[in-house]
Amino acid sequence: MSPIRRNPWFETVAEAQRRARGRLPASVYGALLAGSERGRTASDNTAAFADLGFAPRVAGHHGHRELATTVLGVETSFPVVVSPTGVQAVDPDGEVAVARAAANRGVIMGLSSFASKPVEEVCAAHPNVFFQVYWSGERQVMRQRMDRARRAGARALIATLDWSFSQGRDWGSPLVPERIDLPTALRMAPQVLARPGWSWRFARSGGVPELTVPNLAAPGRPAPTFFGAYGEWLGTPPPTWDDVKWLREEWDGPFLLKGVCRVDDARRAVDAGVDAISVSNHGGNNLDTTPATIRLLPAIAEAVGDEIEVLLDGGVRRGGDVAKALALGARAVLIGRAYLWGLAANGQAGVENVLDILRGGLDSAVLGLGRSSVHELGPEDLHVPPGFTVTLGGGPAAGR
Repeated sequence: MSPIRRNPWFETVAEAQRRARGRLPASVYGALLAGSERGRTASDNTAAFADLGFAPRVAGHHGHRELATTVLGVETSFPVVVSPTGVQAVDPDGEVAVARAAANRGVIMGLSSFASKPVEEVCAAHPNVFFQVYWSGERQVMRQRMDRARRAGARALIATLDWSFSQGRDWGSPLVPERIDLPTALRMAPQVLARPGWSWRFARSGGVPELTVPNLAAPGRPAPTFFGAYGEWLGTPPPTWDDVKWLREEWDGPFLLKGVCRVDDARRAVDAGVDAISVSNHGGNNLDTTPATIRLLPAIAEAVGDEIEVLLDGGVRRGGDVAKALALGARAVLIGRAYLWGLAANGQAGVENVLDILRGGLDSAVLGLGRSSVHELGPEDLHVPPGFTVTLGGGPAAGR
């Protein structure tokens, strides 16, 4: 075994991904891969960050850099939010391990309504949890789910609406069973046995993962399976802007709308009363060939950044990516696959490892750019190639 393999620490998110691939059964790892159809958007999300260049300064650097900020009034040690992602069967402790890691590193935890752990357990592990919902089910059902999250202690609500149920990947979609019964176990046995470390971790914790979503359970009823909940979501008529306003009114705390790609939608989100938006294309899993979110960010931030907080998710793999997003107008970024690979690679410690990598890279960028605070970053700190930015849905005044 190589020295790198013996050392649980890894120095980049790319190495976390390599280790995750080596530890997870093929179907589990495949579920973590981004992209729909040809995967163009998922690729551009990450590649676009590399197209942006830094404009470093040679002297006058600051010995202390301030990285802390707030998101929706909640303090965070640096501008990275753990994005809500669905059933985290890559580790037995799942979202609870992620919550502990986020708490230890002082960052905010987003919890998916499709999570594998109850919101009560996650909020007990971390005081700063933002609960995420989809537009799924009847309004009364959604109200019950929001009330439950509020009672558990969730600090804010994230509404994710950028999903059009795109089907098919050119490289093939992973096998995701509805439940782990005997026929499924036999079918998956070859790939599970090829990853004994992963199966041993679950064996020590009590058995195979339950593919259920407890946060979508009706009061007094068992948790539905992932596919049962997915079927409810798929069968719910798509939301209107009036529905967005209703969600905003039902949740009496900070409210973030996730999935904005257009300036006119950003303006309508402001009119609907949201406190923040995330410029997002669902990590490339929605409509393929949607531009990378970092290309869309500047126009949206210019249009509404003085009225609400603007966040970004999609393709963030390095602390330098965080700095670039802040320089182009983001308040903070959300990360998804990066921490899931850390979770798969080394559990809670792997998530902390990823957060440390991002924090260290961000601090290096702020130092090299001659800034004393993340709040000082601006477009003048970057080289933005001609034609890099993309504006969808009109200019800053669009939508009103």
